[in-house]
Amino acid sequence: MKNEELASVVEEGSENIIALKSFGLAVRVVKLCRFLRETKPEYVLSKQLLRSGTSIGANVEEAIGGISRADFSAKVSVAYKEARETGYWLKLLYATDYLTEEAFQSMQNDCEEVCRILRAILNTTRIKGSRNDL
Repeated sequence: MKNEELASVVEEGSENIIALKSFGLAVRVVKLCRFLRETKPEYVLSKQLLRSGTSIGANVEEAIGGISRADFSAKVSVAYKEARETGYWLKLLYATDYLTEEAFQSMQNDCEEVCRILRAILNTTRIKGSRNDL
């Protein structure tokens, strides 16, 4: 799925980069988990990866619909934690020879990019929030 196709799936005319990137990562995670189940019969680790990898985008969507700055920040924080967990499962799958180095690097790069974006959003939200509290 190309970025243009993802944008139309996430939201018509959306330019929200984290919504786009987290959705794209979730799609890749779903496809990877399907592949692992069909080719390696691996169910436990891939189920954990599926949960955390798809939770990122769900929490981003909840953050977008947040009713307050605190609600937004809390959901982005959960998305960040889920993204870090996703990275852990990817590392474990690679270390146990379920993923090739190429597949791991590609997925891990996407996961790390999502983590960086979410961390930047959290930092910005906290800075703005602390200024408003003065």
